Amino acid sequence: MEISLDKVATSVLFVIMTTLSCMILNWVWLRPKYLERCLRKQGLVGNSYRLFFGDTKDSSMMIKQACSKPIELSDDIVPRVLPFEHHIVKHYGKNSFTWLGPRPRVNIVSPEQIKDVFTKMGDFQKPKPNPLTKLLAMGLISYEGEKWAKHRKIINPAFHLEKLKLKQFTLQLLQLMLPAFYQSCIDMISQWERLISKNGSCELDVWPYLQNMSSDVISRTSFGSSYKEGRRIFELQKEQAQLFVKVSQSVYFPGLRFLPTKTNRRMKEIEREVQDLLMGIINKREKACNSRNDDLLGILMESNSREIKESGNKKSAGLNQSIHDYGIVPSS
Repeated sequence: MEISLDKVATSVLFVIMTTLSCMILNWVWLRPKYLERCLRKQGLVGNSYRLFFGDTKDSSMMIKQACSKPIELSDDIVPRVLPFEHHIVKHYGKNSFTWLGPRPRVNIVSPEQIKDVFTKMGDFQKPKPNPLTKLLAMGLISYEGEKWAKHRKIINPAFHLEKLKLKQFTLQLLQLMLPAFYQSCIDMISQWERLISKNGSCELDVWPYLQNMSSDVISRTSFGSSYKEGRRIFELQKEQAQLFVKVSQSVYFPGLRFLPTKTNRRMKEIEREVQDLLMGIINKREKACNSRNDDLLGILMESNSREIKESGNKKSAGLNQSIHDYGIVPSS
């Protein structure tokens, strides 16, 4: 009995297409509706699931509306910063949920519930992040199990109780933080004075200057003499955060990150440049045999070196992976 190859190929193609169709249907509709029923049975309330987008369109619209209106110093900041979340809690109460595309997100406000989440890490596993998140910030917040323990051990000296004691912290603040704040503030005020001397008086949006001052202070205290490279990293991370917000406000489809879109290409370019800058700072510090630990990078490198000696395996420490993992470079 002969079997036509065309019929076999058609049958295989039909099975593949049917399987993919079922997977997509489950992803975009069946599973979200099932999760919605489960959440409502547990007393949680929220908007009904809407195909593909969930609440992302409403959230994006409310953010734009909130940012388009000026606020007074006495106004509540929450509706401006988190307009959609504020609306949901106000409309549905604290026991509510929202939709990030086809994935529900439960709002947790009870201290006891929050304690359960942080203490029962085996029961409340971290969700699998959007692959594009890795281009913005990956570290302890996304690690699990042994990897989390290893990286937490390395950064621990930077935040150890002994380093946070009042006397020691005050001394560290005087030696490191205050000079950085002073110099950064002087630079910012000098820019303002030049603007005023040019025009006599001017209306000034201080927010961009305060952002730059904050990144400058953190760059100086984190990277020491390499603070200029640190400032460039902050500029790139700021752009990366803006691109990530743009991407996160649309529905994520598997495989979308592989398409050579303008946004995807730029995000990957930024990630590569940040990694090159970070590795350049580390390599320069290592070649100079600089053992100073009066900045955050020095503390982390000292801890990483100690971990290498204890384990006898250079790969086990992992500082060369990325300083993102240790929290020097924030995500926004």
